[in-house]
Amino acid sequence: MRTTVAAAFAAVSIAAVAPPAHAFCGFFVGKADASLFNEASQVLMVRDGSKTVLTMLNDYKGEPTDFALVVPVPVVLKKDDIRVADKKVFDRIDAYSSPRLAEYYDANPCDRRRYRSEDAVRSAPPSAGSTRGTDKALGVQVEARYTVGEYDIVILSASQSDGLETWLTQNGYKIPAGASRALRPYIQQNMKFFVARVNLKEQAKSGFSYLRPLQFRFESAKFMLPVRLGMINSRGPQDLIVYVLSRQGRVESTNYPTVKLPANMELPTFLKRPGEFAKFYKAMFDRQARNKKLSVVFTEYVWDMGWCDPCAADPLSVAELREAGVTWVADDGTGKQQMGARPVVLTRLHIRYTKETFPEDLGLQETKDRGNFQARYVLRHPWRGSILQCLDAIGEYRRYQVSVAEREERAAQALASLTGWDIDDIRRRAKR
Repeated sequence: MRTTVAAAFAAVSIAAVAPPAHAFCGFFVGKADASLFNEASQVLMVRDGSKTVLTMLNDYKGEPTDFALVVPVPVVLKKDDIRVADKKVFDRIDAYSSPRLAEYYDANPCDRRRYRSEDAVRSAPPSAGSTRGTDKALGVQVEARYTVGEYDIVILSASQSDGLETWLTQNGYKIPAGASRALRPYIQQNMKFFVARVNLKEQAKSGFSYLRPLQFRFESAKFMLPVRLGMINSRGPQDLIVYVLSRQGRVESTNYPTVKLPANMELPTFLKRPGEFAKFYKAMFDRQARNKKLSVVFTEYVWDMGWCDPCAADPLSVAELREAGVTWVADDGTGKQQMGARPVVLTRLHIRYTKETFPEDLGLQETKDRGNFQARYVLRHPWRGSILQCLDAIGEYRRYQVSVAEREERAAQALASLTGWDIDDIRRRAKR
């Protein structure tokens, strides 16, 4: 059995210069999805004014009886505010926003006018229950109880963190010892606690072998994720991937630096080989996170949900957006995305952090920046035609061969810089 404390949205889970828009016109050849990062927590947020919809992907592996989820929330949630969501929405939004690899092919270098024109385009940037008396003595009050899908849910308020920890333990929730210290700041903010565990009878009736995501909605002026609670029993750095769907523009952190990952670089074409791009992206992210001392929020993707270029997956349909909690996109009954109509902006944030490097919960804000950005990496394949096709332009052909060699060396140097890999080994791999 694996015991986890989900970093996402601070749930305790026992048992995550804008370039101008530009048409890339490349071929999508690979992506780096969230599964690259072991035990990365994923959270899907929808933010519209003061309204928030949170969907939590439970990655718990173990006996269902040992699962518990504790999430600080600003208000007492009603039953209608809570639902079980479809895990497919995470799969879809991850695929759509994943860091990607695109490739391009050089045209005939002997046609220099055409070649220079295409070169300029390619190089442009992209845009239960205890007694009430006992509860009172512990400073805990049960505000509400619900069964939603396969989950039994209670909403608690508390006046003392050790009392809340005792209540949870006495009521069969297997939380880490010493949780009161992590719970204390939320009690001081007068927050409530959304507590869920598996109802085995309801799970058997559901027919699902895994725990489906929980989704709940509330209104609050605060736009934040209480990630500190997710660190109770963490033994090292944690990864958190946050997908935010908003109405106006890009989402960033208010209390940690938000930086874009290095992107839109040309890299050696051997990264197209099976598994190579995933190795590259993981190594690159590891290096960037270390260089920033695990204390920043990385932006991996910002895009209007109406389109993509190059597409790692199709944009979410209206039905899928509404499943995620988006209410401002009209459903025309077809389930298809309305291209260009009342767009939804998706921001994908990736954080690697520890208890020491993230001393505060993650504050967020929506900006009016609608500039597109994606963690995109480019492969450029040289022209493989014969010199016999360039008999009338031998000089152009020879200059092109020199430029290709120089370009491939720059790509090797870029890969070494991003990953820390040995440059000589990169050169050897590029020649295989």
